[in-house]
Amino acid sequence: MTRHKYLSDPRYAKIQEKMDLLNIKDVSTPRQTKNGTVVWQLPIRNNNSGKTFIEVASFKTGYVRNQNSGYSNYQLNKRCDGEPEYFQLANGDYRRFSTRSCILIPNEKDRLEYLISYCLKNYYIKNANQVTNGDYIGKWEHEYKLERQATNSFSNSHDRISKLEEDLVNMTEARDYYKDKIATIKRMAV
Repeated sequence: MTRHKYLSDPRYAKIQEKMDLLNIKDVSTPRQTKNGTVVWQLPIRNNNSGKTFIEVASFKTGYVRNQNSGYSNYQLNKRCDGEPEYFQLANGDYRRFSTRSCILIPNEKDRLEYLISYCLKNYYIKNANQVTNGDYIGKWEHEYKLERQATNSFSNSHDRISKLEEDLVNMTEARDYYKDKIATIKRMAV
């Protein structure tokens, strides 16, 4: 999908605005675009390899998939319990069988909006402690660095206060020394 298609419709324009805000790139090939597939690249590195960025895709069939975060593409669509089916066994009993299936999203704009909200919740918020180059920073490490920084600034402040107190004592001693010297000179002059 090209950028002009996003700007052709107000709803697409809002999707494009959200993509720009989240720094999502449309990396669909011409063949994928022809088939009705939209592939987006997120600015978050893949946890499995750490070398590639996460890619998600919307398909004309109604599916939304993660393209590269596992051994195979997996569905991001919501799931629901299907209608139960009954099978007759050889002895005349019936066995109930039900499956879970994906809820397809037939409208492309709805799929893209669902994809943005899914990515925001599951990739941006859950991976909030990753910096743009993909390095993971644990909460404990972040708190430790903040604590050390606070300790260092307190230590620096404490050292500065000690230095100022020492200067004050030296200046007071110097003042008293000169005060005594002046008093001595005045007594000798009289």
